[in-house]
Amino acid sequence: MTGRTPVPFTADDYRARMERAAHAAADAGLAGLLVAPGPDLVWLTGYAPTAVTERLTVLVLAPGQDPVLVVPTLEAPDAEKAPGAAALALRDWTDGKDPYAVTAALLSHDGRFGISDNAWAMHLLGLQKTLPGTSYAPLNDALPMLRAVKDAAELELLAAAGAAADATFEEIRKVPFAGRRESDVGHDLAGLLRRFGHSQVDFTIVGSGPNGANPHHEVGDRVIRRGDMVVLDFGGLKDGYGSDTTRTVHVGEPTEEERRVHDVVRAAQEAGFRAVRPGVACQEVDRAARAVITDAGYGEYFIHRTGHGIGVTTHEPPYMIEGEEQPLVPGMCFSVEPGIYLPGRFGVRIEDIVTVTENGGRRLNNTTREMVMVD
Repeated sequence: MTGRTPVPFTADDYRARMERAAHAAADAGLAGLLVAPGPDLVWLTGYAPTAVTERLTVLVLAPGQDPVLVVPTLEAPDAEKAPGAAALALRDWTDGKDPYAVTAALLSHDGRFGISDNAWAMHLLGLQKTLPGTSYAPLNDALPMLRAVKDAAELELLAAAGAAADATFEEIRKVPFAGRRESDVGHDLAGLLRRFGHSQVDFTIVGSGPNGANPHHEVGDRVIRRGDMVVLDFGGLKDGYGSDTTRTVHVGEPTEEERRVHDVVRAAQEAGFRAVRPGVACQEVDRAARAVITDAGYGEYFIHRTGHGIGVTTHEPPYMIEGEEQPLVPGMCFSVEPGIYLPGRFGVRIEDIVTVTENGGRRLNNTTREMVMVD
């Protein structure tokens, strides 16, 4: 797949993100943020340790002070090469030294800090022991929208990832389905995602026949048969940003009921998309899609939320679910993926990634949402 090479993020980009995060922490009443290796650290600094071990690595962000990355001495050379390294100070510690004491020197002794959801318990407990007056809140609770609003460069990367997933679907619909195992088709999907530029494949769900009624079936050894409905849900990371799309195909001619269920899901997906506009609560996207399925008599068979955010991970806030009153903001990106799952029979799901624009929404997946028949 052709396309222009993405422009790398600069130290200034990472500096702006860290400043934004520190200000958001202050607005949330936090004394600062402690960011462990993982998606947040990559987004804030561009640094991803080659191996995450028991040695403490943590980014310390606090309003009014320069960002500091605490790293083991033996990993400092790699950290210095990170694209955001010029926007922060490195504080390294050697084996035999107390990394919690090194980190504690950067923190207020009675503050409340946001900490990465994926931080190791041993590190959190080590900090609490060193600074017993501090308290901590998971970042996903304290700052759930930290990465939610994408800038123009991020939107371009997400659009490119979506286009690569679309190209994958256009190719997979040409391969034989009948007589092959789900795992064979899943292998094809993974290969196509990589062929179209993905460096990481996160999932390739191939749910044929009754397996399609399990939304997260992934793949199995079931042989796909003529007459099967097949749910195809696949995605991963391309140039550091995620793709995630679902189309449901049919092997041969569908029955009238199968067409009807597919049409209901397609209408629900369209209704969810049409509900997207700035200022609308996330739950309204779920309500719009769910109303169509409920009115058609299949409400009890729509068993998951309508969508999830996407960015440097394929699942992140915001979530399109009842009770989520977070207003949509231009630049947010998330899936709209209603489904109907009839136990023991078949399932249908249709999913696009959508971004909020100034006056509505824009799809980042553009393959047909009509019923596609495969061989």
